[in-house]
Amino acid sequence: MTENTQNKDVKEEAQCAEGAEPCCCAKEGEAECACRKEEQAQEEKTPEQTLEDLQTALKLSEAKVLEHYDLYVRAMAELENTRRRASEEVQKARKFGIEKFAENLLPVVDSLEKALEVTKDQEGDPVREGMLAVYRQLIHALDVSQMKPIDPKGEVFDPHTQQAVAMVPAPEGAQPGTVVDVFQRGWMIAERVLRPAMVSVAQG
Repeated sequence: MTENTQNKDVKEEAQCAEGAEPCCCAKEGEAECACRKEEQAQEEKTPEQTLEDLQTALKLSEAKVLEHYDLYVRAMAELENTRRRASEEVQKARKFGIEKFAENLLPVVDSLEKALEVTKDQEGDPVREGMLAVYRQLIHALDVSQMKPIDPKGEVFDPHTQQAVAMVPAPEGAQPGTVVDVFQRGWMIAERVLRPAMVSVAQG
């Protein structure tokens, strides 16, 4: 056994006796490796330096916690907004789900009203009474479905719920800008205009 080999064995036995682990980057012929230097530098730090390092690490950890908390708050806010929008969409679907059907039903109401108007001098006629009964049932069904007629005769013209088809001289006692006559009633469904009323308006 050569002298170098014996020295190497003695060194390894000394490291084992001290409980030290062989250096990860040790090479034959080197006095110290980078890992050993780093360990020695750590050992040479003063308590003040160690405390400063710990405080720096704590600040970095606190910043990371705040960042994660901010992301959590944003995610919860977005989730709540999504739930609110979904709830609003469900409510709108319940309110206006029959809107298209109701709009197609309005000409039937108009026809019944015209038929009743034409036969108003035929009180007691079975056919008219039958139409009147059907009309009342239909109006009740529309009312239950949150549909309300717009009949603004004598009221101030409202462009949001009415459509002016004619301007006429103001009759005696009528204020300019008021509705003189209603050619076709309008309808609303759940506070939304389904069909505006067709009206004539008094000139100023």
